Amino acid sequence: MTSTTCSVRSVIAGAARVPVTVNGVTIAHDAISREAQNHPAPKPIDAWRAAARALAVRELLLQEARRCGLRADPLADAEGRRETEEEALIRGLIDAQVTTPAADEDACRRYYEHNRARFRSADIYEASHILIAARRDDTASFTAARDRAVAIHAHLESEPHRFAEMAKAHSDCPSGASGGNLGQLTAGDTTPEFEQALFALKAGDMSGAPVETCYGFHVIRLDRHVPGRQLPFEIARERIAAYLAERSQRLAIAQFVARLAARAQVGGVDLPTTADLRVS
Repeated sequence: MTSTTCSVRSVIAGAARVPVTVNGVTIAHDAISREAQNHPAPKPIDAWRAAARALAVRELLLQEARRCGLRADPLADAEGRRETEEEALIRGLIDAQVTTPAADEDACRRYYEHNRARFRSADIYEASHILIAARRDDTASFTAARDRAVAIHAHLESEPHRFAEMAKAHSDCPSGASGGNLGQLTAGDTTPEFEQALFALKAGDMSGAPVETCYGFHVIRLDRHVPGRQLPFEIARERIAAYLAERSQRLAIAQFVARLAARAQVGGVDLPTTADLRVS
């Protein structure tokens, strides 16, 4: 066992010595440890604390549901999976106590106007390339590949109509079999270096020089560019309304939990207050 492992375990053990309680009910250490696997975090202690907080909130909601005299009415989905009684109680409490206002037309339109870029289809680039594979850890081969790519590029500058032919003969990419055709590309489909060079081209143009990426050297040609289009508000409205409603519900639930926590006796864990709430 390493010293780091011992240190982490001692930190968690130290945290566990302070019992997590909600209005006198203690949440078992073993339950928190099991719950921690559902809260990935860079450090084990952070996962443990997140699990403790989640179980404390759950206990807080269950206590409130029972105080309100709610009865569990578990639901089942289309695949036959059924809620536990505790899940049903919490759902019933939220349904009864948390009101989520619907987003009206003005709110939806304001969101659309402030976030127009989110409702624009992506630009489409139809491109071809010739790849001369190279690895930087092999200096001789890397230099030879660069020289070969430069020679192919120079040849195509004088005879651009031979691009497909040269791709079939020289490209180390499977696309060479189809003349180097990569099909339709959008932002994020290729490496940053390839993308930067491609997006700077006009339809029909070839890159000014071979472009280096982690795969080697590329001679790139942009065959066609289809600019993205702005999605009309009328089409985006339903999606916006659903997003705003979900965001409002998250905030309303968080505020409800914070109000319960403010009235409760909670030990061993910090629960958010209304002043801490931020919902993006």
